[in-house]
Amino acid sequence: MSKNNVILIYGGNSTEHEISIRSARNIAKASNIALFHVIPVGVAKNGTWYLKTLETLNNEDIVLENDTPLALIPGSNEQKIVNLKTQKSIGKIDIAFPIVHGTNGEDGTLQGLLKTLNIPFVGPGVIGSALCIDKDLAKRLMNEAEIPNAPFLSFQKSERNQINFEKVVSSIGLPMYIKPPNLGSSVGISKVNTKREFDNAVDHAFLFDQKIIIEKNIEGREIECGVLGNNNPNASLVGEVVTINENHDFYSYEAKYIDANGSKTVIPANLSEDLQNRIQTIALKTFKTLCCKGMARVDVFVTPDDKILVNEVNTLPGFTDISMYPQLWEASGIDYTELITKLLVLALERADDENENLTQMNL
Repeated sequence: MSKNNVILIYGGNSTEHEISIRSARNIAKASNIALFHVIPVGVAKNGTWYLKTLETLNNEDIVLENDTPLALIPGSNEQKIVNLKTQKSIGKIDIAFPIVHGTNGEDGTLQGLLKTLNIPFVGPGVIGSALCIDKDLAKRLMNEAEIPNAPFLSFQKSERNQINFEKVVSSIGLPMYIKPPNLGSSVGISKVNTKREFDNAVDHAFLFDQKIIIEKNIEGREIECGVLGNNNPNASLVGEVVTINENHDFYSYEAKYIDANGSKTVIPANLSEDLQNRIQTIALKTFKTLCCKGMARVDVFVTPDDKILVNEVNTLPGFTDISMYPQLWEASGIDYTELITKLLVLALERADDENENLTQMNL
């Protein structure tokens, strides 16, 4: 049985560049070498793609330039990705595993590129990726589908002078969260209690995006649920994120990735069976409503009176040593290697389904 060639795409022009590399290392290590041959492709911070080795993947903290920059050729069957130095194909590509977090990675742009190249890929497609990365649009669709989520306001950067603290407080209350809607890993998010914090947080969020959302603070437990599958997805056991360092009053970037004592995960979460089932049901409904396929992690709040509000959906969740998504599935009976295999198989199955669609009309 021949192996499938998998390009593992990581790095990127994103604030989550380094996190992406950590995820890629774990995916490469966990891949079933009897079934898949992993070809690392690093995307530098300037956007250039480079052919890498597993050794460089394990030793580079950022994607560095080398003498094997790559070019992409849509329409070709055997030369989709070419080494610019040798002008030769890097070989047949069967599947892509994009693990470029954030901008130009999980926002539909990379997915669209892979779609143009006709390369099956792990994770949601263009529409699902774009919807979920934009928390403003995602929340509007969830409201349409009657999926509960935190009340919010959104503003374009051109409306900066119209953002009034008193008016926002009358609508949202205090404290509130101000965030750029198109980033992940809690980048650019601020918790606000005062007008001074408000003004600084608005300006800070606009550094990362052309619009912001302002959300009502929800007092509740932070619960996460993994979803895996295409047309008939399954939900994992649920886990809880507990912020444990008094220096962090919410699950910030620092609490996630910098402070080793900033937070901990509890899997499975200490919840009643009924409440866990309700979370899984909402996670699956959200997954389908936002046009997801393959995988996603659905994050929710559970209030003291057991109401469930969806916080966000992460379509390319982290695969670092501390990431919740693989831990959730391991607790649900699917180990890391089996999870990677299932994701790659789901990518091939979805591509087969989509290839059945007519692309030409017989007139």
